[in-house]
Amino acid sequence: MDDHLVLDIRSERRKKPDWLRVKLPSGEAFRKVRGLVDQYKLHTICESGNCPNMGECWGAGTATFMILGNICTRGCSFCAVATGRPTELDLDEPYRVAEAIRLMGVKHAVLTSVNRDELQDRGAAVWAATVREIRKASPGTTLETLIPDVKANWGALDLMISERPEVVSHNMETVEPLYRLVRPQARYSRSLEQLSRISAAGLRTKTGFMVGLGETCDDVARLLDDLAVANVHVVTIGQYLQPTARHLEVAEFVHPDLFAEYKQMGYDRGFDFVESGPLVRSSYHAERHIG
Repeated sequence: MDDHLVLDIRSERRKKPDWLRVKLPSGEAFRKVRGLVDQYKLHTICESGNCPNMGECWGAGTATFMILGNICTRGCSFCAVATGRPTELDLDEPYRVAEAIRLMGVKHAVLTSVNRDELQDRGAAVWAATVREIRKASPGTTLETLIPDVKANWGALDLMISERPEVVSHNMETVEPLYRLVRPQARYSRSLEQLSRISAAGLRTKTGFMVGLGETCDDVARLLDDLAVANVHVVTIGQYLQPTARHLEVAEFVHPDLFAEYKQMGYDRGFDFVESGPLVRSSYHAERHIG
């Protein structure tokens, strides 16, 4: 049995260290975002993914909107988003997302989605329509699209990025030796190729991954090397936090000093921006990553 697998299965639940304290959601700005999300019947990865920064980001009037519903066809062992058979496509969703962003008045918005493997185009048409509608409703808003694995359907990828948002992101999530455990329906090489194709299209390319799952420093160094070869521009590195008792346990709470080392390793490889810290998530401070 793989050593990483043994470590994750047998690790005891650990008490969170002081550096992982988070702010509870509160404040008028938070309540405004909460109200708009409810009014327009939208989904956010902030809620569905149990993001620890929801209070801070919503309190600043920003949110990451999750399109294509809130049921994913994948069953990743780290992710809190519900898995199952998705409902039919909501073709009115792009207009509602665009209107909510206009009313929020955000300068930079992040879009993500569940995986829709049952759709021939992986949901690409809805992706393109959502970006178009946001451009119409709020032309001053810059955009990051955090897109899912298209399973080598490169035509779908081309459609997803056809509206050319300012940043296109696709998360690697973990190092290669842990892929079967963490992302069993994904492939390390395929996600790297997806990132390489995004960059080759002339778009600012971003990815994120978690640590604390049982990886080694050498594993992280190799991943960073591979991302440099793929011509990725922005990398985010954060601590894995177990969302429920049914998900993978934390193998290690990585100390901030090691996050600082990983950040320097990234800059040594030539990335434009490296966000590395215990509470970093892929859309955290995303407005900084435009370039």
